[in-house]
Amino acid sequence: MLVTLTGGSGAGKTTLAAALVAAAPRCPVRVLHGDDYYVDTHEQGVWIPDEAGIPRLDVGDPRSMDFGRLSHDTHAALATAPLVIVDGVFARSATRRVPCPRFDVFVHAPADLRLARKIQRKCLRDGFPLDVLLRNYLDHRRAAHDRYVEPLRDDCDLVVDGSTPADTLAQEIWSSIAGIPEC
Repeated sequence: MLVTLTGGSGAGKTTLAAALVAAAPRCPVRVLHGDDYYVDTHEQGVWIPDEAGIPRLDVGDPRSMDFGRLSHDTHAALATAPLVIVDGVFARSATRRVPCPRFDVFVHAPADLRLARKIQRKCLRDGFPLDVLLRNYLDHRRAAHDRYVEPLRDDCDLVVDGSTPADTLAQEIWSSIAGIPEC
C-alpha cells in the first residue's frame, strides 16, 4: 500500500511520516522524501535568478521535480515493503501513475505556521539567510503554493490539520485507511 503526504513546505509532512512509521502496523515500512527528488541540472527544472543573477532552482514548481525517478523508486520500494510512505510538496502528483492500493493525505497548515516552521528549519537550524528566504517566499513561493499545491487537496482521500500533534494525526490516518496489509 502507498500512503502519500502532500502539502505546503513546512506543513509537517516529514514529521508526520516519522509518526506514521512509529505507529504503523508491524510491517516493514519504506519512506521516500520528495525533497530528495528535485532535479540537479540546469537542463531540467525551473531556475530563477536571484538578485545577484545566480540561478536558483524553484522548488515550488512541480517541473523542478524528477517525477520519473520518484515513480521508479516508489515502484521499487513497493516491491520490497508492504507499506510505502512518500512525503513531499508534490507527493500525490509524483506518484499518481503508480498502480497499487493507495491513500492520499493532504497536510494543511496555515501559511504563517508553514513560514515560521520554514524559518526555524532553514534559517535558524541550517543558516540560510532570512532575507533571501522571505524575499523568495513573497516573490515566488506564496503564489506557487496557491497555484500548484492547494489544488492537490481536492485529489486526496483525507485532509488533516498540520498544527495537530503528529502522533495524533498518525492514529487518525491509520484509522482511516481500510485494508492495511497484514504482516
